[in-house]
Amino acid sequence: MFRSTKTLAVFGAAFLLPLLAAMAIPEAVIGGSAFAAEKKEPKYKDVKTRQRQSVGGKCAKALEKIQVVLEEENWVESINSLNSIESNPKLCASDYEQTQIWKFQGYVYYSLDDFDGSIRSYKKVINGVGTPPELALDTRYTLAQLYTVEEQYAKAAVELEIWMDAAVIIGGDARSLLAQIYYQLDRKDDALNMLELAINDAESKDLLPKEGWWGLQRVLYYEKNDYKRVTSILEKLVTHYPKWTYWKQIGGMYGELEREMDRLVATEIVYLNNQLDKESQVMSMAYMYLGAEVPYRAALIIEKGMKDEIIKKNAKNLEVLGTAWYQSKDLKRALKALESASKVSDTGNLQSRLAGIYLDLGRDKEAYRAAKKAAKKGEVKRPAGNYLVMGNALINLHCYKDAISAFQKSLKVAKDKKSKRYPLQWIRYADVEGTRLQKLRDVGAKVPGCSK
Repeated sequence: MFRSTKTLAVFGAAFLLPLLAAMAIPEAVIGGSAFAAEKKEPKYKDVKTRQRQSVGGKCAKALEKIQVVLEEENWVESINSLNSIESNPKLCASDYEQTQIWKFQGYVYYSLDDFDGSIRSYKKVINGVGTPPELALDTRYTLAQLYTVEEQYAKAAVELEIWMDAAVIIGGDARSLLAQIYYQLDRKDDALNMLELAINDAESKDLLPKEGWWGLQRVLYYEKNDYKRVTSILEKLVTHYPKWTYWKQIGGMYGELEREMDRLVATEIVYLNNQLDKESQVMSMAYMYLGAEVPYRAALIIEKGMKDEIIKKNAKNLEVLGTAWYQSKDLKRALKALESASKVSDTGNLQSRLAGIYLDLGRDKEAYRAAKKAAKKGEVKRPAGNYLVMGNALINLHCYKDAISAFQKSLKVAKDKKSKRYPLQWIRYADVEGTRLQKLRDVGAKVPGCSK
C-alpha cells in the first residue's frame, strides 16, 4: 500500500473514494537466481518462449546486501548504495542487471515519497534493453498508479491502456483505477463503461464488487440525473457495506423518486440509531411524519430534539410542534407550544392559531382577545377564519352585536362564495339569537349579558 497519504479524491465531500494502489518490494536475489520467475500460466498476450536471463554472481551479492538494508527500511542508505552499484560497471554491467537496479531504485524512491524519482526509475525499466516484456508491462501498471497519485491523469491513462491492451487477465481493480482516471479526465462515459465491466464481471462470478466501484458508479449516474440507478446502487451498498451515510443518501434518493414511505422508513432507521444530529435533519424527519399524517410521532420527535438541544426552541419550531400536537388532537400540549412560541415571536398568525385553540377549549375570553390581537397585528394567513373565531367567541360571551360586527369583517375579507357562506349564516344566527334574548330581557327575564 502506498506510504504516502495522497488519495485520488474524485467525488467531492459526499462521495470520497480513496485510491488504494499496492506496490511490492522487488524480489530478493539469492545465489544468482533469476529475478523473473517463469509463470505457470501466461498472463500476457503473445508471450514467447525464450532463454531465461539471470543476474551474475557479483551483481547478486551486491544486491543481496541492498536487500538487507531494504528490509530494515533504511531508504537513504539503500538509494545511495544502489546509485553506487549502478555507476560501477564491474558489479552490474549487463542490460538485464541494470534493469534490476532500476526496479529497486523505483521502489526505494517511492518509499522516500519521491514520486518523481520513482517514476524516472520505472520509466528506465520500461525502456531498458534488458527488460523482459512481461516485466516492462507490469511496470507500466505501477507507473500508471504513480502518475495517478501525482495527478498526471493523461499519462496514467496511456500507461494503463497499454497494459490492458497486452494483458490477458484484467481484474476489477485495474478497471476501477482506469475508471477513476477517466473521471478525472472528464471522460465520464468511458469511466462508467469501465466500471460496468468490473462490476458485471464480479457479479457474474458471484463475487461481491468492491465498495469503491459502486461508489464511483453511483456518482456517475447521479451526475446523469439517473436517480433510479443511483437508488439501486445505494440499495446494494446498504446491504453489503452498511453505513449511515448510505442510509441518509438513499433516503434522499427515495425523496427524489417520490417514494415517500420508503424515504420515511430509511430516515427512521437512521434516526432510531441516533445518527441524525442536526436540527435540519431531525425537523425534516418530523415534517415527513406530518406529511404521512402521523402528527403524534412528529410531535414526539420535535420534543425530544428540543430536549436533546438539537432543535432550537425558536418561534418557527415551536409553532410546528404546536401544529403537530393540534393535529394529534392534544389541544393542551398544542396550546403550551404555541404560547411558548408567542413569547419568542408574537405574530398575528400565531395569535390567530392560539385563538382557535382557546375557542376549542372553551376559553372564550382568551379566544376573543387573541383573535382581536391577531387582527391588529395583521399578516394572518386566514383573516376570514380569524374573524369567524372572534365572532364565535363573542356569541359564547353573549355579545351578539359585536359578534355580528366580527362576522361582517369576515364576510368582507372572504375571497370566494364558499368562504362567504359561513359568516352570512352566523350573522343571521347572531341577529336572531340576540333579538330573542333582548325580548326576554324586556319582559323581565334574567338573561346573561355581554361579558367580554
